[in-house]
Amino acid sequence: MDIQFINLKAQYKAYKDEIDAAIAEVLDSSAYVMGASVGELESNLSAFCGARYARAVSSGTDALLIALLALGVGRDDEVITTPFTFIATAEMIALLGAKPVFVDIDETTYNIDPDKIESAITPRTKAIIPVSLYGLPADMDRINALAKAHNLAVIEDACQSFGATYKGRYSGNLSTIGVTSFFPSKPLGCYGDGGAVFCDDKELDSKIGSLLNHGQTARYIHKYIGLNARLDSLQCAVLNVKLKHFREEITKREQIARIYTENLAHLNSKALILPIIPQGYTSVYAQYSVRLLRGEREAVLEALQHRGVPTAVHYPLPLHLQESFAYLGYTRGDFPVSEQIAREIFSLPFSAFLDKQEQSHIIESLNAILS
Repeated sequence: MDIQFINLKAQYKAYKDEIDAAIAEVLDSSAYVMGASVGELESNLSAFCGARYARAVSSGTDALLIALLALGVGRDDEVITTPFTFIATAEMIALLGAKPVFVDIDETTYNIDPDKIESAITPRTKAIIPVSLYGLPADMDRINALAKAHNLAVIEDACQSFGATYKGRYSGNLSTIGVTSFFPSKPLGCYGDGGAVFCDDKELDSKIGSLLNHGQTARYIHKYIGLNARLDSLQCAVLNVKLKHFREEITKREQIARIYTENLAHLNSKALILPIIPQGYTSVYAQYSVRLLRGEREAVLEALQHRGVPTAVHYPLPLHLQESFAYLGYTRGDFPVSEQIAREIFSLPFSAFLDKQEQSHIIESLNAILS
C-alpha cells in the first residue's frame, strides 16, 4: 500500500477546478506581486480567526522575524521560548542579535511550561514566544498574564496550529502578535512557502505592513529597515480556495485523530502515549504524534516502513543541543522533559485525505509491532 505521510495530491485533486481557476485569474491579471488575491486573503484570514488585522507574508519564518522587528527586539535583548520546536522560532531571535532563553516544556502538551517561565525572566527580557506545537495551542491565558505582570510582549508561534482553538478563541489571535505558516504540509498550506502575521493594534499592524515591504510607508518612502517578505499573488489565490474548505478539513482531521486514538487506546501508557487535548482546547493536528514507551524507536519505525507506513520524528534533537546554539552554553540535562520527548516522539501519517483503508493498515501495523 502506497501511503503518503501527508496526501497533498489528493487534496489538490479535490479542489483542482477551483485552484486552477484561481491561478488562471492571477495569470490573466499579470499582477503577481500585491495583486487582488493578497488583500482578499488577508481579509479572509482576519475573518476566520477573529484578529482585527492580518498580513500575508512570504513564510512562517519571515512572520516570526517581522513580529520581532515590529516589537523592537534587537541586540542584547532576551526572548523566552521553548527548546522543543522547529529551529525557526529561536533562529529568528538569534538572527536579530537577541538571546534565545529556553524554558522546558510540559510533559503532557509538549508546549512551554508556564510554571517555569517566571524564573527565566531578567531585566533584559523583551518578549515570550510560546509555540503551539503539533496543532495544540499553548496555555496562553497564563502566559499572557505573566507577560502583563512583567510588561512583556507575547508572540504566539501558531505555525502549526492555525485553525485550532483555545477557550473558544482561534490560535493566532491569542496574544500581542500571532504568526503562522502556510508551508505545504501545514493544516492550511499553499504551494510553496507562505505565512501570516496577526494583531489587533492598528499602529502595530501598520508597522508590520511596512516591514514586510522594505519598510515603506509610501512608494519609495522608507521609514524602517525592512524586508522583502511579501506573499505572492499566486500563493494567496491558492490559499483563498483552500480556506473555503478549511473548516470541513478541520472536522475531518479531528475525526481521523479520534479513530487513531480509539484504536490505539489499549496501547496508551503501556507501549505508547497518545496525544492529550486538555478541556477547553481543540487541536488541528498538524501532526498526530505519539511517544514510544517500549522498545527502540528506530526499530519500530523501520518495522513500520517495512509495512509501507511512513513516519517522521518531530523533533529528534532539542534546540539547546543543536550545534548552532552551542554558544548559549546549555548542556545535556538542562531541559530534561524536552530531551525525553525528543527520544520518544514520532508522527504517524496524517491529513484530511487519509482514507479509511490506509488508516486501518497503519493501525493494524502498529498494533502488530507493539502488541
